[in-house]
Formats: sequence, C-alpha cells, structure tokens
Amino acid sequence: MIFLLLNKKVPMPYTGELIAIATVFCWTISIQLFEAASKRVGTTPVNIIRLSVALILFSLFLFFRHGYILPVHFPAHAWIYLSLSGVIGFFIGDIFLFKALVEIGPRVTMLIFSLSAPTTALIGWLFLDEIYVFHQWVGMFVTLFGVGIVILEKNQKASNSSNLKIRDITLKGILFGFGGMLGQALGYILSKTGMQTESGYLDAFSATQIRVIAAFLCFLVFFTVTGKWGNVKTALKNTTAVLFTAIGSAIGPFLGVSLSLMVLHYLTTGVASTFLSLVPVFIIPFSIFLHKEHVSIRAIVGAVIAVFGIYLLMS
Repeated sequence: MIFLLLNKKVPMPYTGELIAIATVFCWTISIQLFEAASKRVGTTPVNIIRLSVALILFSLFLFFRHGYILPVHFPAHAWIYLSLSGVIGFFIGDIFLFKALVEIGPRVTMLIFSLSAPTTALIGWLFLDEIYVFHQWVGMFVTLFGVGIVILEKNQKASNSSNLKIRDITLKGILFGFGGMLGQALGYILSKTGMQTESGYLDAFSATQIRVIAAFLCFLVFFTVTGKWGNVKTALKNTTAVLFTAIGSAIGPFLGVSLSLMVLHYLTTGVASTFLSLVPVFIIPFSIFLHKEHVSIRAIVGAVIAVFGIYLLMS
C-alpha cells in the first residue's frame, strides 16, 4: 500500500505518516523474527546469515537503481569511516544486541536501544561541535528517565489468574543492551562522518552496503579464527531459523531502511525521528499477545516517557 501511495503524482494526505508507521512495523516485526531465530541456533550464526541476505538485497537494489553493485566511486575517507561504522555498529554492536534480545527480550532491549538517540547527540556535542538548545538537553534526561523506570523495575509476580509470564530483567541482559546501543550510536556518528562530502551527502543505500560488507568480513574472520564454522553449518540446517532470519533481513535492514529514508521526503527530521522511535511502544502488544509476557503499567509509562524525551531531543 505504501508503494502505491508513492507512485501517485500527488501524495495522499498523511503519506509520510503512513510510511513512518510502516517503517516502525517493519523494525518491530524483524526484531521478533531475529529473536526467534537466535533462540533456535544462537546469536552469532543468525548475524552472519542476516548480513549475507542483506548484502545480496542491497547489491541487487543498487544494480537496478544505479547500474553498479559496489560504490567503488566513493572517496577513500568514505570507505574508511563507513567500514569502521560497520565494524562497530553491525559487527560488535549487533552481537550485543542479539544477545540482549535472547536474555531480556525485544521489549526491554529496544527500549534501551532507544537511548542511542541521546547518546549520539552527546557524542556529537563532545566531538563534532554540535550545538543543542535547552529543551533538547531536557529530552535527553527525560529519555534516560523513562528507560530507567523500566529497567530498574523490580520483577513482580503476575496475577495467579493470568497466563502471562514474567520476563526477568538481568544485569547481564542490560549490559548487552547498552553494548548494542553504544555500537549503534558510535556507528551512526562514523556513518555521518563518512557520508559527508563538500557537495553534500553520499547515497545512503550505498553507504549502508559498505557497512554491511565490513561487518560481513569481520564475521568471516571471526568464524575462521575461532573455528566455529560448524555452528553456521548447523544453523543452516535449521530451516525455520534460516527462514525467520531471511524474512527478518528483508523486512528490517533492507525494507525498513528504505522506508525510513522515504519518510524524510514527506516529514521533517524531528517528526520522522519521533515516529521511528516508537518501536519500544509498538513492541508492547507483541510482548503481551505473542510472547505472553506480563507488562506492567509502569513499563508502559516508562516507554511512553522515553519516546516523549526523544521527541524533545529531535524537535
């Protein structure tokens, strides 16, 4: 439906908002699929399968869109910074992210992951001379407060009449989540630096492909050095895990990224960022009805407060 709207010469009302919501759904669903696959075959094999599928999709997309499968025309500084971004964000960061998904579940993991927005802003202020006004600083603290409400919540027993289960929020899971969040924030800063040129920004799809290539090569080296290719072979035999990972890669890293860029054609960066930060809120119904997880009122309030903080930061 979204692509039909985009093909119209005159956009329908709320086109940008519809695309933004579709993006959030893509990321929300892909996270569920990656968690399910990771529980079956482990987090690291899922990562390399995911990157392999994403790399194929991006290469095909760039070939049909621009006529090339690799952006060899990009300057050297772009390849360096974008490759570093891929290593930190897609390799190291995503290893922590996927471990957090298994340890504490998608809901809390993605809520911690939402801290990448204020963390990126803080890094930009410290090292890139970016300037933020008072309400944006307030937004950073509000987001941190909202996340803190959730992760510091004591595990309580659900009602005896409820069939919902309690998801333990462990220190290890929280540390994994923060590791993934920091990887995302640092990766974004490096991507922004690598994409900047005197004439503007380089193509985002090509830039993402470079990041994927760098992370993919890191996984190749990692599996070779540790001798864990057997884990990948075993994972590939699990048809369900491979299917979940492949669908998740198409829906999340590929389609989700594409739609998130389309949003910017219709909405301001602040509004778009606020929409895209709704993933922790959209995950709550999935946690309740799909994972049969008990979600307290406090957790819901904390997620909403965190999103409001991101709105202040991006406005």
